Amino acid sequence: MTSFKTLTMTAVLCAVAAAAVAQTPAEQAVNARKSLMHVMAFNLGQLGAMAKGQMPYDAKAAQAAAGNIAKLATLDQAALWMKGTDHDADPKSHALPAIWQNEADFLGGFAKLASAAGTAEKSVGGGAETLKAALGQIGGACGGCHKSYRAALN
Repeated sequence: MTSFKTLTMTAVLCAVAAAAVAQTPAEQAVNARKSLMHVMAFNLGQLGAMAKGQMPYDAKAAQAAAGNIAKLATLDQAALWMKGTDHDADPKSHALPAIWQNEADFLGGFAKLASAAGTAEKSVGGGAETLKAALGQIGGACGGCHKSYRAALN
């Protein structure tokens, strides 16, 4: 039975690896950055749920979520934003061509997000009210970039 499980897991891993290899570099970049954004959204969702009272406020969890966002925003993302991976070239992408027309401003948005989330990580342990204020700063950094560089979601 154990060898069957091992064989099955090996087959699954090979299939996943083959699917990843079958993707073009542009598809890999789009999928990778979408994954990054999903992880950021997950952490932001935790903060938002605490701020709205939809889940209990937890200082350690709030600090961890803010810290995760800060760390994710500091990743070198140059490879994720390949030219030709905008919404016009790939409708699955929400990236607007403006990203590559204003690349320095766009990438600077991640620095603003990292700064806001890093500040939040230090302050959100102070209670639900500090969490709400910090969430506004993080949301402002996200929204500022999305308004200029993300196509409307359907």
